[in-house]
Amino acid sequence: MEYRRLGTSGLQVSALSLGSWLTFGKQIGDDVAEEMMVAAYENGVNFFDNAEIYAQGKSEIVMGKILSKQNWERSSYLVSSKVFFGDGGKKPNQSGLSRKHIFEACHAALKRLQVEYLDLFFCHRPDKNTPIEETV
Repeated sequence: MEYRRLGTSGLQVSALSLGSWLTFGKQIGDDVAEEMMVAAYENGVNFFDNAEIYAQGKSEIVMGKILSKQNWERSSYLVSSKVFFGDGGKKPNQSGLSRKHIFEACHAALKRLQVEYLDLFFCHRPDKNTPIEETV
């Protein structure tokens, strides 16, 4: 597997990654998700991507169970998640890029993914209702 530097972060990221948008928690079974993730890891993929909105949070739960079961060294892979859309809640503060939602979404992702930290946490899209200064 080829690895690349991620900007100036110092992180080495596999040229291929495994994302869970249209797969984990909805379109495929958990057993197939695990097979895919294990095959990717065993072939050098070290970057696994997710988001709070994927299958309304279930995607992160599935990935978290797999990571916990496999018991891989935490330093051997990178996990990312994204914030904006929420995990399906319809209340005003359950989505967007307000400080409140970013903190709550990050804590929820950590719990669902069963990890102590995220290597990357992205804004899924801009939020016209929140000043960029608050988001940053």
